Amino acid sequence: MDPLRIVLALCACLWPTCTRGSVWDCCEGDVLLLLDSSGSIKSHEFSRMLGFLSEILRPFRLGRGHVRVALVLVGTEPRPEFKLDTYDTQISLQEALRSTQQLGGDTNTEPALRVVQSLLAQPEAPPTVLLWLTDGVEPGPVDGPMAELRRVGVSVLVVSIGHGNYQLMRRVVTPPIETHLRFVDVDYISTITQDLREAIIELLRAERLQVCVLGSSSVVLQWRPVFGSDLGTFGLHYKPDPSDGPAHTHTHTTLTVPGDSSWAELTGLWPDTAYIAWLVPDHSIPYRRNLSVSFRTLPERFGPASVTVSDLSPGGLRVSWSLVQSPVQSTVQPEQVQSPVQIPFQCPVQSPVQSPVQPEPVQYRVEYGEIPSGPVRTVTPPPHQSSALLTQLRPLTKYLITVTALHSSGQQRALSVRACTPEVLPPLADLRLTSLGRGLVQVDWQGQGAGLLGYWVSWKNEDQPLFSSVYLPSHTLSTRLTHLSHGSRVCVSPVYRSARGEGLCCTAHT
Repeated sequence: MDPLRIVLALCACLWPTCTRGSVWDCCEGDVLLLLDSSGSIKSHEFSRMLGFLSEILRPFRLGRGHVRVALVLVGTEPRPEFKLDTYDTQISLQEALRSTQQLGGDTNTEPALRVVQSLLAQPEAPPTVLLWLTDGVEPGPVDGPMAELRRVGVSVLVVSIGHGNYQLMRRVVTPPIETHLRFVDVDYISTITQDLREAIIELLRAERLQVCVLGSSSVVLQWRPVFGSDLGTFGLHYKPDPSDGPAHTHTHTTLTVPGDSSWAELTGLWPDTAYIAWLVPDHSIPYRRNLSVSFRTLPERFGPASVTVSDLSPGGLRVSWSLVQSPVQSTVQPEQVQSPVQIPFQCPVQSPVQSPVQPEPVQYRVEYGEIPSGPVRTVTPPPHQSSALLTQLRPLTKYLITVTALHSSGQQRALSVRACTPEVLPPLADLRLTSLGRGLVQVDWQGQGAGLLGYWVSWKNEDQPLFSSVYLPSHTLSTRLTHLSHGSRVCVSPVYRSARGEGLCCTAHT
């Protein structure tokens, strides 16, 4: 067996790209924390939210040129707990979060947002993220201040630990809504830590020239747009790195790129060669950053350069790979071999320059089976197809997936990856409320599915701002609630090993 396949076969299940080890130098900007510290927040909820902020911020490198953090507390008299330049080490920041005391009082969010505005860096503010943690209880007229923040380029993310005004929060949050607006029970807030951190990373990626797609004879470079289409052009320069040994006969090359561009493809490069590239704006355009990057082109090779898994469901998944061609005898440069690497934002869908060499068809074979043992199944997609849908899989099961390129020359090259199918999360089957007298209600339900751990039962009277809740084991299918008023809302949700399933709600008529 190929040694690379052996190594990859020992890897654990797939995890998101940004791990703690790769986060430190990824970001540059300001994070403004707006934390609900009013009396509607219980003390244990306040503690959980502080712990949540601590875990989100823990991997970042702090200080000017990296990530700066400020904290504003919401209460009767909102105040900044600390400002952007107060802490430049994780030790001091974590200690400050641990020692933060709850204010209590009213939820005066609007004046708290005015405090946030006073903390914004001026002028030439770096990318800024506002993370608002709230229980959603009577936040006040926040649409105007939030709109002002968004107008000056602040990205707004919201985490609600209660059943707040969804329409309001949907209006103030920065799209995409599904990524930047999260409703979560405070006891399970840690489950969204990684997702929220990834969202912040995406917004604060350092504005530097990045290698997006790297090949043996070409590279796609990407950067955040630095100008506007009406502000002129800039030059993208590149040449072999003279410090890497005798330079090739390639001369210094310059591409003229429009000001609103964010990527470009460099072609005709030498394989396995170090290059340097840099962006130079027009002299008439003031710009404070010097964007440059160094990279080495890949050696010519066979086989899939990368294999990824997506669209995971309990019964299936999609496996994708990068297409590469077998060797072509030609006087022109060989076709690029694309190999995606970690990038700050999405690569362009297509390259601006078409290759002069048409790739020779390569047949791919996909083999997959359960780990540690199980029958191996095979899928053979059409040539040049770069993905395959694998179906009839078992939920909550590990699979080893191998993609093999079968070249017409008889050569083969394979890459393997592991993937885990998620567990099935059946919704609650039935919910019934039976009045037993004044304020007394019998709650009955039916659960279903393997891996069921228990149920969360929540209820709220019309005159109460918060839900009350109780957790019951999986064998319990009924309970009695007392002191309910007419029109009280009762909800029951199933809890599984990996997540909470879809629940049901009913209105009590006592």
